[in-house]
Amino acid sequence: MGDQLTLPQDTPEWKGLRVTVAGLGVSGPPAARVLHGLGAEVTVVDGGEGPRQQAQAAELRGLGVTVRLGDGQSLPEGADLVVTSPGWPPTAPLLVTAAAAGIPVWGDVELAWRLRRPLAATGEPAPWLAVTGTNGKTTTVQMLASILAADGKRTAAVGNVGVSVLDAVLAEEPYDVLAVELSSYQLHWAPSLRPHSAVVLNIAADHLDWHGSMEAYAADKGRIYQGNQVACVYNTADPATEELVRAADVEEGARAVGFTLGPPAVSQFGVVDGLLVDRAFVTDRHKNARPSPAATPVGAAPRHTATELASVDDIRPPAPHNIADALAAAALARAYGVEPRAVRDGLRAFRPDAHRIALAAEVDGVAYVDDSKATNPHAAAASLAAYQPVVWIAGGLAKGADMDALVAGAAPRLRAAVLIGADRGLIREALARHAPQVPVIEPADGQTGAPAMDAVVRAAAGLARPGDTVLLAPACASMDMFSNYGERGDLFAAAARALAGSGSA
Repeated sequence: MGDQLTLPQDTPEWKGLRVTVAGLGVSGPPAARVLHGLGAEVTVVDGGEGPRQQAQAAELRGLGVTVRLGDGQSLPEGADLVVTSPGWPPTAPLLVTAAAAGIPVWGDVELAWRLRRPLAATGEPAPWLAVTGTNGKTTTVQMLASILAADGKRTAAVGNVGVSVLDAVLAEEPYDVLAVELSSYQLHWAPSLRPHSAVVLNIAADHLDWHGSMEAYAADKGRIYQGNQVACVYNTADPATEELVRAADVEEGARAVGFTLGPPAVSQFGVVDGLLVDRAFVTDRHKNARPSPAATPVGAAPRHTATELASVDDIRPPAPHNIADALAAAALARAYGVEPRAVRDGLRAFRPDAHRIALAAEVDGVAYVDDSKATNPHAAAASLAAYQPVVWIAGGLAKGADMDALVAGAAPRLRAAVLIGADRGLIREALARHAPQVPVIEPADGQTGAPAMDAVVRAAAGLARPGDTVLLAPACASMDMFSNYGERGDLFAAAARALAGSGSA
């Protein structure tokens, strides 16, 4: 980030406070630097002793921070507060010890929330529009930031994406409003968080090894609704998200606002005749549901009970899950008071990150699409729903996920499946149960990296016909064969482009 970091003045609450920062991951070093700058006595602990940890430790020690490597389990004596990396589970021995001793445990999001400073214009800190869900968080929060910027607001996508949330709240030039992506881990460790408005996009089994159960995972997601001031946005296609709204303790006047891919009911956002429309933040919202597109042009004052915001064609690519994400982003932006025209302009300006249903190449009438970011079955199902027929590349580390529902839902769309990775057997078995007619091949057994992906893409090309899509939507993590999902997607795209260069698929 280009903004210079400016710290609040030292206060008695921070000066001399003995704070343990648990973990030298992404959030640990910034938290340690901020706390040290506030006057706290900071000790950082991490179980690793590799080159990365040694380099980070040297930098922090140069500032006067105590760093203890090779022991991430013991709580330093006399600790008053623990600030944990979000990936540390509640069962980590250091955190268990802290909880038993009554020592508060915060994440970096909680720390940032408590360090917010009032804006000169309002006397209040910049509001947070918060986004969580099993899938679609990053796309939604980036769409939201683009919409807010199109409305003339100084904003950023922060939290689990983009700018560090600590950097954002301490920026020398303050932000008007923040679009905040929050993981279930971050929400677990943010007990004081009270967003202006928030959305849970969807709930599906993920990270159950960390949370311990589906119920605990959903409950941590639902924390995002606590104390909402204006809107709790939920997905009408996922009843679990509405249940989380019903269970939330919100400020008086906060409303439940749904989004749907069909025509919206009262207090919902939806799609009518290829248009994204708002039937929540309009006058006389309880009246007619169906707008006249000609009667309510983008940017004009609404004359009907649904306001046109944008066209489905303004979303790239216009896959169903991208449209749903756009509706969620629009709902949060409108809750904040954004004009309709800004929704359209922001969606038009938005460009998705790499490895999210990105067209890598077209060869002999076959499209090669990289959705390497689809690292769980719920994400892969959304990707598969956007294409037909599909030669599906799937597999990797399943993280304990069940593949039956994914395969059963996708079966009618599949031309063939090309399986990779340590847990490919789970998908193979699900295909045998639910799609026995679908050809299955496993061409990269024992290979990793570029050689494996080259073999996979060549095999997929041999199965595809003109008009088909070869879709990398693995439903699994990547680390058994690749450094990360980004490398997996990059190698897929490179292999697809190599097919184009060879003149044959």
